[in-house]
Amino acid sequence: MILRGTAPDNLLVQGDLDFSLADCPPARLPAGLQVRRLIISGARKLEQLPSGLRCYDLLASETGLKSLPADIQVTNVLNLSDSKQLESLPAGLKAGSLQLQNCVALKELPNDLQVIFLNISGCQGLTEFPQRGPATLGRLNMRDCRNLRQLPGWLKIVGQLDISDCPLLEELPQDLQVRSWLDVANTPLRGLPATLNKVQLRWHAVRVPQRVVFEPETITAEEVFAEDNVELRRVLVERMDQEVFMRNARVKVIDEDQDPGGVRRLLKVEMAGDEPLVHLSVKCPSTAHSYLLRVPPAMKSCRQAVAWIAGFDNPDDYRPLIET
Repeated sequence: MILRGTAPDNLLVQGDLDFSLADCPPARLPAGLQVRRLIISGARKLEQLPSGLRCYDLLASETGLKSLPADIQVTNVLNLSDSKQLESLPAGLKAGSLQLQNCVALKELPNDLQVIFLNISGCQGLTEFPQRGPATLGRLNMRDCRNLRQLPGWLKIVGQLDISDCPLLEELPQDLQVRSWLDVANTPLRGLPATLNKVQLRWHAVRVPQRVVFEPETITAEEVFAEDNVELRRVLVERMDQEVFMRNARVKVIDEDQDPGGVRRLLKVEMAGDEPLVHLSVKCPSTAHSYLLRVPPAMKSCRQAVAWIAGFDNPDDYRPLIET
């Protein structure tokens, strides 16, 4: 069943309801609406939902919703992802899966939240968790929550935990248990509590040994080239000191010229079964410090690589008056 525009009063639908508002003016949904599935994704002009709304699934991504009614009831999936205007959620909100990724205006989560799966990835307005919440979660995805400093004390057990790209998260609770896997890519963690000694670690979804995460200085170029798993090899290269890797790798110079800092070189390392690694080696004219800058493998010349770094696809468009 598909409705467009304004829904009739006292609407009660037992099957699926696809209420498409993406290309329509703001619509009036009736109070007490009860449906199995309500789909309003893309309704950017819809700022509020009616009181008494009950449904099994509510798919409301990319809407103009600013809040939800206090008495809303969603049994299974509540998807509010990419709703850029969403500012608040009601206390005690209950759903099986709550999807809030990229809700950048959301400043806090509600107290007494009751969910099994929680996705707050990209919610950069969040600075802390509420005082009360569920002790157990099946999955918590908080990737790229750049202003969260710690996990909540009330969370004791989580099945799958993604804390990647959280630059302020320096430690995890000492009593936290993760039953399946933990993704720690690009976090400042220096170790794990004893309760997580046997957890499966991931780096942007790639399974990695603890040594790769916490002792990257032990990775060698020989280890990189001996690794058959392409995804793991990429992580090894990312974690290894780039200058050490290039110094010990089988490097081919594909171009060389000069800039105010001196000689610069475009270097390539062939990787079996994967695209080559290409770096531009430059020296700062002010400090004489050398830098290795990774560039796309399609680069053929130093000039092209420098132009790409400056944001130009066509090197002929890059004409700096002075380079520093």
